[in-house]
Amino acid sequence: MNDTNPKVEALLSQPQWHEERKKLRAIALACQLSESVKWGKLCYSFQNGNVAMIFGMKDYCTLGFFKGSLLKDPARILVAPGEHSQAMRQARFTREEEIDAQAATLSAYLHEAIELEKAGTKVDFIEKHELTYPEELQAALDENAGLKAAFEALTLGRQRGYILHFSGAKRSSTRVSRIEKCTPDILAGKGLNGR
Repeated sequence: MNDTNPKVEALLSQPQWHEERKKLRAIALACQLSESVKWGKLCYSFQNGNVAMIFGMKDYCTLGFFKGSLLKDPARILVAPGEHSQAMRQARFTREEEIDAQAATLSAYLHEAIELEKAGTKVDFIEKHELTYPEELQAALDENAGLKAAFEALTLGRQRGYILHFSGAKRSSTRVSRIEKCTPDILAGKGLNGR
């Protein structure tokens, strides 16, 4: 019986980071994690809880931990993927030999992440409750009840994404322009970039 997943095979066959993905995959599967494809990336879960994902970027291949901020990281190999990342942490690699050298550490980190899932541990997303709306967004919401209702119906993560995007502009006119461009997606219940 052939139980290969065509989506997994397609990701593994990509030429960039081909061997690195295979090595990271072997480590994840050895930890008895379930494999699937989510968000166009190899995803590994335990009892329906996402634990880790493997994906390639331009300059590195990574094993990302969904609750990486909760991992102890004694080897100091985990980095946040962006300045606003609260939960995800990544172990980044540019060569197969780096993965080989960290295989035992990665396995230990995956087992620790599995234990977090077993315990039902959650990441405390403190900032999501402390969103500061830029003045231009607040004005747009006050002027348009439909936009306000649609924005409030978005998940906190999507609201946060928009707020960070709008607030990232230095000039008020740029913030207004960003809000206007994103309004159709907000009204459609989509997150930033139409997701």
